[in-house]
Amino acid sequence: QAQLVESGGGLAQAGRSLRLSCAASRSIFTGNAMGWYRQAPGKQREMVATITRTGITRYADSVKGRFTISRDNAKNTWYLEMNNLKPEDTAVYYCYADLGYINYWGQGTQVTVHS
Repeated sequence: QAQLVESGGGLAQAGRSLRLSCAASRSIFTGNAMGWYRQAPGKQREMVATITRTGITRYADSVKGRFTISRDNAKNTWYLEMNNLKPEDTAVYYCYADLGYINYWGQGTQVTVHS
């Protein structure tokens, strides 16, 4: 049974928006931090955005001002709102949860941005 269930993603035109969601069990959701990574073809996986249990957020420089990470405590879900998408945002996006002693990863969802 998947611990993290991703949804969202797909194909978008440059300048448009997409939203990713990641749902988790309560025990995972209350971990230290959660967030999103991405991996483009031929490149290493990189951090996109993270949010701690206390709500502190951090973003990659390449997405600052365009992407927003948030969490819904009632739904045990966190989101990545991606605005003003660029072709270089094309990648497989993975949600993750850091419990300190173990990390969980989503199955990945493809985001493709065309100009």
